[in-house]
This record gives sequence, C-alpha cells and structure tokens, in this order.
Amino acid sequence: MATRVSFLGGLGEIGRNCAAIEVDGRICLVDVGFMFPEADMPGVDLVFPDWSWLVERRSDVAFVVLTHGHEDHIGALSYFLQDVPVPVYGQPLTLGFARPRAEELGVEADFREVEPLTWVRHEPFQFQLIPVTHSVPQAASILFDTPDGLLLHSGDFKLDPTPIGGQPTHLSAIGYYADEGIRLLLSDSTNAEEPGHSSSEASISGTINSIVAAAPGRVVAACFSTHIHRVQQMVNAAAAADRYVAFVGRSMERNTRIAAELGVLDTGRDRVLPIEELLALPPEKTMVVNTGAQGEPYAALSLMSAGRHKWVELAPDDTVIIAATPIHGNETAVARLLNGLARREARVFHGLNSAVHVSGHAKQGELLTMLNLTRPQAFVPVHGEYRHLAAHAALARQVGVPWVEVLTDGDAVVLDGDETRVERNAFEAGYVYVEGSSYGEIDRPVLRDRSHLADDGVIVVTVGVSRDDGKLLLGPELDSHGFMEDPSEVLERAAEAVEDTLTADPVVGDMSELRTVVLRAVSRTVRSSTSRRPVVVPIVMEL
Repeated sequence: MATRVSFLGGLGEIGRNCAAIEVDGRICLVDVGFMFPEADMPGVDLVFPDWSWLVERRSDVAFVVLTHGHEDHIGALSYFLQDVPVPVYGQPLTLGFARPRAEELGVEADFREVEPLTWVRHEPFQFQLIPVTHSVPQAASILFDTPDGLLLHSGDFKLDPTPIGGQPTHLSAIGYYADEGIRLLLSDSTNAEEPGHSSSEASISGTINSIVAAAPGRVVAACFSTHIHRVQQMVNAAAAADRYVAFVGRSMERNTRIAAELGVLDTGRDRVLPIEELLALPPEKTMVVNTGAQGEPYAALSLMSAGRHKWVELAPDDTVIIAATPIHGNETAVARLLNGLARREARVFHGLNSAVHVSGHAKQGELLTMLNLTRPQAFVPVHGEYRHLAAHAALARQVGVPWVEVLTDGDAVVLDGDETRVERNAFEAGYVYVEGSSYGEIDRPVLRDRSHLADDGVIVVTVGVSRDDGKLLLGPELDSHGFMEDPSEVLERAAEAVEDTLTADPVVGDMSELRTVVLRAVSRTVRSSTSRRPVVVPIVMEL
C-alpha cells in the first residue's frame, strides 16, 4: 500500500504548517500551526488549516508529532485535539509550550515526550526526531521509516556553527540515514531566495551587549516569547551590564518559566524580579523583556508605544530593542509600532536598522548542503510562499535530484514502490478563520462583505409589499452608513429605481426573489452613479 503525504498548510504561505502522512490507512500529522491574518481578512485574529476531512476520518488518525515549539507549528494544535483527540509526540520544551494552550481549552491531551535519535514505534509508523538548530531550543527534523522508504521532514532549520545552547544540526545522523537512501525529502524553504549562509545566533551578542551597556535609562527588549535563545542573550547582556530583568506579558512570563524549569534558559541567580520590584530600582539598573515585536495590538510593547501599559511608561532616556524583523503581513502593524515608539522619544534598535536579529532559517548555501548530504530520490519544498518553494526547487534541480515538484496546499505526493506521483487538489485545504474564541464560523463571503463595508460602506433598503399582488405599500426607504458625505441624491435615485422595478414587475410570494430584485436595483443605480460598490442590505416585508 502506498505512502501518501497531504499538505494542509504551509505551502504557498508563511504559517499554518501542517502535513498528513498516511500509511496502511492510518494517518499521522506533522505539526498543526496557525498563520497571522492577511490585510484582506478584517476582524480575523488567526488562520488555521482546514482539517475537516481528518475529522471525517477521525478513527484513522493515529497521532501528531511536532517539530518544534513555534506557534506557526503548534498554535492550532489544541483546537485540532478538540476535534480529533490523539496522542502528541515531541520534545519536552515543545510539549511544554503546547500544554498550557490545551489546558486553557479544557483539552485533556495525551502528550508523550520523545528522546532524540531514538526510534518511536506507533503502528504502523516508525519515526525518530533528529536535532536541528533553529531559533527555539529542541527543534527537530523528523525521519519516518515507511514501507516505501525513508521520508525526512527537515522541520525549520539552519546550520549554525556556534548555536546558543550548544546543539548544532545533527548532520552526522542525517548523513547516516542518507547512506541508506532518502526516498523523499521535505525541506524548509523560507530563505531559499537568499544567497550564502545565515548568520549564527551568537553573532548578534556583541551588538546587543553594546546597546545595553551604553543605554542611559531603562532597556525594553521585545522578541517572540518562544525565542528562548534570543531571551537568553538579553538576560546575558543585562547581567553583563549589572541590570535586573523582569519578564512582561502573559506568554513571555509563561514560556520563560517553562524554559527555566526545563533547564534550557539560565536566568542567573537573583537576576530576574517581578515587574513591581524592578520598577522600584533606578531605570539604568533595569531591563524589561516582553512580547510585541510584531506590533500585535494588545502585546506589551504595543501598549507601551501607545502609553497604555499597566506598568511601563517609556521615557526619552529609554532604549528599545526589537529583536526581530516583520513577518509577512505584519509590516503595517510594525510600522505603526515604530512610529508610536518614536513619539515616545525612545531610542529604538530593530532588525532593519541594526544587527539585533538573525534568521532561524537556512539560506541557499545551507539548503544546498542539506540537498547534497541527503541525496533524496524525490524532493518537495515546504514552509514558504510560492516563490520560496520555486527557488528551493531550482536548487534541488541544480544538484541533480531526480524528481522535484512544487506543490501547494491541498496537493498530495504519493510514494508507491518506485513510482512517485502528485495528486493536485486532492482535498479541500482552505482557510479556517479564528475570531475571538471561535473558529470556522466566518468564511470568505463574510470577509468580502467586511472589506466592502470598510471601503464603500453600507446601504440599508426597507420595502413592504402586498402579500396578495406584490404592490409596493411601504418605502422604499434607504439609509446609508460610511457610504459618502452627502448621499441624498444617490439614495433618492436608487429609491426611484426600486419603485420603478417593483411597479413594472411585482414579485408575489417569493421573498428571496424580492430581496434579490431590490438588491440589484440599488446596486446597479449606485454603481452607475458613483462607481462604488457598497454592501446593500435589503429588508423586505409582506403586508
């Protein structure tokens, strides 16, 4: 029976990483992540993969295995487990980050810790985690031993010669199994357009240390709460400058506590204080490490930039380090954040104006090394926008990989003996939108209406017709919101169009048809008069 890999997300986008591997009718998932919303998704908080087909095959799903603890790989996991309760395998820190999310949703998850480089048997699957370097500790590639050969999923990785924490990508293990023969390689494509090699995480230590040492007042440092290597560098810089540290923000406090308990974050003896105690010290003796590097509206740094944070009020002598660059889709939010910080007159260092950030993803030189090391029979680039996937595919062809295909969400690759084939649009892989605590309750038409409302406003049309003969008895009455400054002339013209239409061709007994007739009459008149396309809401009654 063939081995099938189906991609629910992460191909053609940054985020929503999720793949399903099927062997002998059983399915395991690699990661279940979310994506930040695009600009054309008003009101949406997060975007999940569509796993509805897995819910239909709930009894066939065996388990989930996680590559690492970033939200674009684990952020939707707890919601998936609500629908499909299965065991979850991963390393301690990854599971440590996932566990609180499950507890918040009331999900009693079966988390199972995995020792790297040890085969795990969960029938009919056999897999092991191979350590790789990334921007979070305990990241891993996953090697599956399938009936159709070895399948290697790289996870997010880079080849860092001086990694924080001391764990390099385990090339010797990957090379060992490459000698046995890699049937299919799935590999991180995020930086496939970037030539050369990614810089070491340790390379930014000097810059961070210098900024902190020279800061005249308080230092506020922002990064992802899961970026424990970056947090470690901030804590080290604070200690070197004889500063004390407070972690601020719910996720930052939680994740640093988990990392410290697991021994992957060294906070130093008595160096970390509660924020209340830290604020009692002179500003030049303090550092606040918090969330908000992507301009998230309610994250700590965004609230500070707006002067609305509960504890920290930025002063002109304060120094802000944003140890990140904007994720695609967050550029506007980050620009708003930087402008707010500028108004506070803080000194701001960020990934676009100073060396306070390096990528956690391999660039072309490292990707070529991985391709040459693994020598796969077949290759599918994963984790990236389409241009990243295409660039990675070109590298694979350059080094002579026999079978290379660029896939997108909803596609599947099938390993059937010696044959490798692609099934395009094998299943529905649309977006599932999260709004507040609910997900799957809004769809594209709703978002389209929201965009129209934001762009051109809304017109509400009220009419009443006779139940017996369809004659107009009430209205039409038109009201608009957000449409134009003085809409009276246009609305009067639209009302005449509705009246003329219903007088010439009355609609009897079919309320749906009546609403359609009213909507079309108003939309056509408004569009011809103003070239605008407001949302038209017809309210029709039989009298």
